[in-house]
Amino acid sequence: MKELVSFIASRLVDTPDAVETSEREEDGTVTVELKVAKEDLGKIIGKQGRTARSLRTVLAAMAEKKEKRCRLEIIE
Repeated sequence: MKELVSFIASRLVDTPDAVETSEREEDGTVTVELKVAKEDLGKIIGKQGRTARSLRTVLAAMAEKKEKRCRLEIIE
C-alpha cells in the first residue's frame, strides 16, 4: 500500500525525490506515513484537504480489497 501512496504523491509534488513512505501494522490496521518536502505539503493536502481526502479514499478502497483497515498520516 505504501508503494501506491508513494507513486501518487511523487506525481503530485515538485520534488519527488523527497517523498518518503513507511508502513506499520497494529491490531489489523495498516498505517501509511507520508513525508514530503515542506514546500510540497500544500500540494499533498490540497484546497480544503481534498487531495489528502482523495488519497485516503483510494487507500481505503485498496485496503478493503485486501480485507484490512488502513490510515494515511501526512507528516511534516
